[in-house]
Amino acid sequence: MNCMRIDILTLFPEMVSGLCHSVVGRGIEAGALDIRAVNIRDYTADKHGRCDDYTFGGGDGMLMAPQPICDCIEAVDPNHDARRIYMSPCGRLLDQRKARELAALDRLVILCGHYEGADRRAIDLCIDEEISIGDYILTGGELPALALADCVARLVPGVLGNAGSLSCESFEGNLLEYPQYTRPQNFRGIEVPETLLSGNHARIAEWRHERRVELTRKNRPDLYRKYLRGKKKETETLKN
Repeated sequence: MNCMRIDILTLFPEMVSGLCHSVVGRGIEAGALDIRAVNIRDYTADKHGRCDDYTFGGGDGMLMAPQPICDCIEAVDPNHDARRIYMSPCGRLLDQRKARELAALDRLVILCGHYEGADRRAIDLCIDEEISIGDYILTGGELPALALADCVARLVPGVLGNAGSLSCESFEGNLLEYPQYTRPQNFRGIEVPETLLSGNHARIAEWRHERRVELTRKNRPDLYRKYLRGKKKETETLKN
């Protein structure tokens, strides 16, 4: 079993420790994952330990300086063996397809921006791609980095106890996941759908698919349009 290594480069390494529990923690214990927090401050040449400075051209806030970033990345990944990622609202939006692409790699280096972000020269010199987790702004890149690492880690072989659970979850086939229920059968007057109690696996599969389509059409019309395009393409392929 291969072990995926993920280095998270941050000014606040204590924030990374929260990731290494539950499913991800079990993946680490099983040897499928190696997640490390790297303190960018350890690589600054500034005698006061600073990693930020004012921006040229004016503007509010401070900017992460290029020297600590570049030296940190080059120390962690000297031969550029890893896919180097910068968490940025200017990046490509993270989706399940991108997560699967990254999960197939052996190493990731994830840079967390802070303040007003990072000096562009550090990005141009040392980063392979920028990734965003949504159209909103956070105070730093640590939470996005944790989201990316968690999203990718659960797709690494040996992390999930039941790999089959990946096949019908949200976003697979451009559909959201179907509703699920556990005991008791009746909770506060709401019954578990009768179909799920029938024991008829074909009917259950059909019910689940119908709920996936229904939820996607209601909550994510953008995904639903992709789903319809995929179905149309599939039909045309079968005809040919």
